[in-house]
Amino acid sequence: MASRMPETGELIGEAPAFLEMLEHVSKVAPLARPVLVIGERGTGKELIAARLHYLSERWDQPFVKVNCATLTESLLESELFGHEAGAFTGATRTHTGRFEQADGGTLVLDELGTVPLRMQENILRVIEYGEFQRVGGSEPLSTDVRVVGATNEDLPALVRTGRFRADLLDRLAFDVIHVPPIRERQGDIPRLAYHFAVNITSELKRPLFAGFAPQAEAALAGHSWPGNVRELKNAVERSIYRAEDPDRPIEEILFDPFDSPFAAAQAQDEASTPPALAQAAEAEPAPIPADFRAAVERFERDILERALERARYRQTVAAEMLGLSYHQLRGLLRKYALR
Repeated sequence: MASRMPETGELIGEAPAFLEMLEHVSKVAPLARPVLVIGERGTGKELIAARLHYLSERWDQPFVKVNCATLTESLLESELFGHEAGAFTGATRTHTGRFEQADGGTLVLDELGTVPLRMQENILRVIEYGEFQRVGGSEPLSTDVRVVGATNEDLPALVRTGRFRADLLDRLAFDVIHVPPIRERQGDIPRLAYHFAVNITSELKRPLFAGFAPQAEAALAGHSWPGNVRELKNAVERSIYRAEDPDRPIEEILFDPFDSPFAAAQAQDEASTPPALAQAAEAEPAPIPADFRAAVERFERDILERALERARYRQTVAAEMLGLSYHQLRGLLRKYALR
């Protein structure tokens, strides 16, 4: 099953969890109420947000998106609410914010869990009263916007730790769409893989896609897909464009682009190091760092990076390896900007 709408791409799948989610979207789409779209990275939350808009009565009005994680607090405030000329250094003209741009339509707040608390209060005011002020402005402005929040964060957990406003969550969570991860859609993996394969074959201007060999199909079915549909798309496209003979079925799926052809040689070199030299190196005491806190931070960051790599960037697995809760690990990843 595939459906296409402007700006939504294709939503492909027949797995029960996927079809139930689409039915949920169809029911809530006509209502002019805020909705949350929750799902792991790479599940297609932005496509679901677009579907909510284009199945609503606002389908012919603006559909505006902003990624809240990519902007600093001051830039995000200006981006959402706009600013008046002279509001700050460099503000030479009035800037129309996303809430104004989306008037009459839908505004998608992607990575909602990263919005600072002060900004959450301003967003709550817009949702409750339909009013806001530009940065540097004094006159209230009105807007009629349906807000759709998208995130992979556990928002109720953020509320409990004081990082997300409970009243904002109450207003946004009129209903919550849970986008299923690809591991809950096993039957859709071959269908999606073939779709991506045909598309990249056409992009490469090849006459046809020769299919997947049985070992490749088994590899696709056996992979855990921590990056979900996005990871599946990348792996399939990478495997096809690198294939030496495009007329033969794909035999190997290249899951990890970071696999180094030199890793085996490095391991062999380490294994061949004479024991006496290895013992001498181990016996040398480490120098005392001049900056204790910086050394500890480097040590923590190195452990996090190695755990993520060993867990193939599955954060739940990495957290278990380190004896941390998922949210403790997420806090450390944010602290060291490891995303």
